[in-house]
Amino acid sequence: MHSDEDGQGPRQGGERASLYALVIYLPEPLCGFLDRLRLEMVPGCNPHAHVSVLPPRPVPVAPEAAIEAAGKVVAGFAPFEIELGEIEKFDATDVVYISVGDGAQTLREMHRSLNRGVLAFDEPFQYHPHITLAQDIGPEHIEPLRELALRRWSEFRGPRRFRAQSAVFVRNASDNCWVDLAVEPLRAQAVR
Repeated sequence: MHSDEDGQGPRQGGERASLYALVIYLPEPLCGFLDRLRLEMVPGCNPHAHVSVLPPRPVPVAPEAAIEAAGKVVAGFAPFEIELGEIEKFDATDVVYISVGDGAQTLREMHRSLNRGVLAFDEPFQYHPHITLAQDIGPEHIEPLRELALRRWSEFRGPRRFRAQSAVFVRNASDNCWVDLAVEPLRAQAVR
């Protein structure tokens, strides 16, 4: 995840404001493979493969109140399948990512349900479910890194599909590191 140049968000009175997000972590072996690929593409980054449900944002309440609000919404969703798609690139930001196929609509519904009240934020880009592989890289590196990701992804023989059963509320710490604050289970029963 990333918010701005130093990953800390806007400053309030000279101090950096904390940013919060809600993510779904990928399981093994997908997580390990994508973390290694991200480190190969952007050495020194701090990967933990995930799909953001709520991209980084400040919250106007205590973290406990934001966690409670997120938990109530997340509990209203049933566990669902997420399938990873193709290597792509956002033209506006030169972010190289893996698209989400199956599960993208549910992620959009979760995002819409969560991005209100104390969790509302005027996001700079329309929500688009994905797994980031490379960001904040020079334009001359974009195409070689995209080609590397295409090669590595075609070599991956593990499952590209997993069951999302919980979301994790996280807070930025330092140096664009994120700390898990609460795991929120998806509790609703699936409609058959």
